[in-house]
Amino acid sequence: MLDAQELRRRLKAARLYLVFTPGLVADRDPLAVLGAALPHVDLVQVRPKAAGLAAQSDARETLEWTERVLALMESQRSEALVIVNDRVDVARTLLERGVAGVHLGAEDTPPKVARELLGSAALIGLSTHSPAQVIAALDEPVDYLGFGPIHESATKGYARGLGAEAAWLASMAASVPVFPIGGIGLAQAADLAEVGRAAVSSAILTARDPAAAARALRESLALLGD
Repeated sequence: MLDAQELRRRLKAARLYLVFTPGLVADRDPLAVLGAALPHVDLVQVRPKAAGLAAQSDARETLEWTERVLALMESQRSEALVIVNDRVDVARTLLERGVAGVHLGAEDTPPKVARELLGSAALIGLSTHSPAQVIAALDEPVDYLGFGPIHESATKGYARGLGAEAAWLASMAASVPVFPIGGIGLAQAADLAEVGRAAVSSAILTARDPAAAARALRESLALLGD
């Protein structure tokens, strides 16, 4: 595992965060799709559970998919950070094999418990869905926030979004990086000019050319965020 300073340096510089849900790639090989996009992605969250489900991901499935992703990262010599969705137990098991940390939702393990289990170096992310939740998160031992949905999102099961202005306000209020999420594609990246970060899933995983989609998104975010 990288040391805490290096992990947070990479996190601060991150633009594009891919939530990797294998089921979204239809009849294609999920790892081939991820591998194509990987050179243009800064963080990969391994989230094998089906879209829209509130239940926690299965530990075995999460472990197996995370191991596959880590092997792919090694074969491509990628420096993208690997984050486990909601399974603190899986993240802890794989810390020494390259996992950077865990991403938590409101119904998952509390951040303080996750910090105790994972130690001070690991990254902990937290999903937020309102300004009040962003403010409350500032008292938690977290390193970054997801905020959304920004737009309506079939992947996340939201019919309405909070809007780009809300994402900007969240990024201004938070003392840690904020990744807007939900219904974000290349056409919506311009809405996030003042944030310069985004978390996406279907925008890359369902694209005809995942590499081109990831490259265009990252270039747009880097340009807008500078």
